[in-house]
Parts: sequence; C-alpha cells; structure tokens
Amino acid sequence: MPAERDAVTLIVGGREHRDWTSYELDSDLLTPADAWRVSLGIPTDAVPQSVRPWAAVTMAGGGQAVLSGRIDRVERAIRKGQHTLSLSGRDGAAVLVDCSAPLFVARQIDLEEAVARIVRPLGISRVRVAKGDRREKITVEPGMTAWDALQQVAEANGMWPWFAPDGTLVVGGPDYTAQPVADLVLRFGDEGRANNVLSLTVSESVEGRHSEVTVLGQNHGTEDAEGEHALRAVARDSGVAWHRPKVVVESQCDTEDMARRRARKLLADGRLSGFQVQATVRGHRCTDATGTGPLWEPGQRVRVLSEPHGLDATLFLMRRTFIGGRDRGQVTELLLKEDGVWLPDVGKHRRRKKGDAATEMEVVDV
Repeated sequence: MPAERDAVTLIVGGREHRDWTSYELDSDLLTPADAWRVSLGIPTDAVPQSVRPWAAVTMAGGGQAVLSGRIDRVERAIRKGQHTLSLSGRDGAAVLVDCSAPLFVARQIDLEEAVARIVRPLGISRVRVAKGDRREKITVEPGMTAWDALQQVAEANGMWPWFAPDGTLVVGGPDYTAQPVADLVLRFGDEGRANNVLSLTVSESVEGRHSEVTVLGQNHGTEDAEGEHALRAVARDSGVAWHRPKVVVESQCDTEDMARRRARKLLADGRLSGFQVQATVRGHRCTDATGTGPLWEPGQRVRVLSEPHGLDATLFLMRRTFIGGRDRGQVTELLLKEDGVWLPDVGKHRRRKKGDAATEMEVVDV
C-alpha cells in the first residue's frame, strides 16, 4: 500500500515512532527553519524518556530522511478517556535563528571561512559551500542572529543557505538543468481522466515588481588602496512595461561585480514573488508512470499543464508540506515558482540554443 510504504516516521533516541493521529512536515527554501509537528494518542505511561525538548530527531518518509533537527516542544494533554502527545520542532537552522552570531571582524576572508566562523561555534560542522568571492572586510555586529549573519555573507555572493534532509548546511544555488520529476495535469472533458491534482491555484501579482533596481555600494579603504564610494550597478526587467524604479544602498558591496549581482538578485526576488502556483496532490511522492517516483522535495523542477489556466510550463518547487495522519490519508501541498529566476547568478542554467526566444521578462544589466 502506498500509504504504508511512505509512512512518516520520527526517529529519536534510537527508536522509531509512527502511526500518527496527524502530522505536518514543512520544507521551504525561503524559510530559515523548516518546521514539523506530529500528534498521537498514547497510554499515560508510554512516553519514552528520550522524547524531550532539544532531543535530536530525524523525520523520514518511506524510510528516506526528509528532515534532521531537534524537538522544540512537547505537549501532553490529558482528558477523560484520552491522552494526547504532541511534538513539534525545526531543522538544523533553528539554532541559527534563535541565537546570536559570534562577533568578529575579518579581513580578506573567503565565503567558506566566513560561514565556518558563524556556524561552527553553534555546533554545526557539516557544511557544503559553493565557491564564492574573497571579501575585503566582514563585520558581524552585536544584535545580529547567526542566521542574519549567514544570510548576509551568502547574499553578498548571490547565494542562499538552507539545510539538506541529512542535516548538512548548504550555501549555494539551485540546479535548473535537472529534468522535471513529474507532470501535474488539470484538463477539461474526457482528457480530465488524466488529472492528478486535487486543487490548483495560479496567482499573478505586480507587488514587489520593479522595472529597474539600482544598487549603490562602497569599498572600505585599506593600507594599500583607497576606498571606493561610487560603486553603482543597475538591473532592468524588460517584462515590466511601466516605470517602477528602486534604489538600494548596500554597504556590503565591495566591487561593481558584487553590486551587479545584488541588483540582479533584488530584481529577481520581485519577479519571483509576482507568480506562483499552489497545488495539492495525493500522497508524498512525485507522480510518474510507475507510481514509485521520488519524494517531493524543494529544488525539484515540475511541469505544470493546466488547461483552465492556459498554463504549460516547467516550474521550480520552492516549498512542499506533507500532511496526513490516521484516517486522514496523505496529501502534499506544493508551492511552485517561475523556473530559472531564484538566485539567477549561481544556479545551474541550460544554455539557450541559437534561435530560441528569450523569456518575456529577461533581466539585463546596464
């Protein structure tokens, strides 16, 4: 049975727990700490000693790890004839969100070293970092959380941090060259027999979109060179037909190339927020001909074919939520965004062949 094969389990203290009354596992590339919550009814004396706040856990689906983190909260509710245990927590990013960053000032430091100095004092040792620029100076100031500092050094290189299911901190970008893992289909008439979505919502918005973004930066002086205070880069979106400019001052842009990447990133963020597809599907695995596709995971590419919406495109999966429980069945909620837009300068992209049309909203530097 698919539901039994993909049963969601929680491993804590070397023991595996399943058969939940309800559960919800979230994973979002743009949310600093992925959250999970499970609940079940148990005898009053059946709570293991290992189930306690801050205990390390692994959440799995079908025997495959989907999240590694810790328990944040344990709740026990006792009513007449009923005893309910609820557990909730987050992935490895929780400590970075909750705790202050180690204070330091560093000169001539590369991205890998900067990430290590931020996260290792908080117990995070499994790190995978893409190649980035060497920074003239990095300052982590009082009041910054570790996640704030990590996000700042990552974004200065056009990258983003997230945690892989096995608990590894990744600082890098997406792979837009990967093949789509599934087709989501919504059609009318007799062809509707091939439909495999429970619901599909397409949203388009102009909020946050800009025709151009200008980034103004500066470079602090050193013993060998004077500072630069007129670094400037402009990125334009040809898909915005009216004048909607935005100017941003970035003290972390040491070079014009950094300012250019930052401008493109800000412009792409607005474009990313302007279009999204929300879908609900049965089960926790990607739909394919064999029914044994991989579990849904952010970072996958998905083809969406919706006749009512006039949509036929490959999109990028930003967030997925597993929902289910006893007598509830299994469903997965998906949030998809325009493909190739998030982190435009570090993601792996297919080269457009000669003669292919450019995208309607092409980002260009000036």
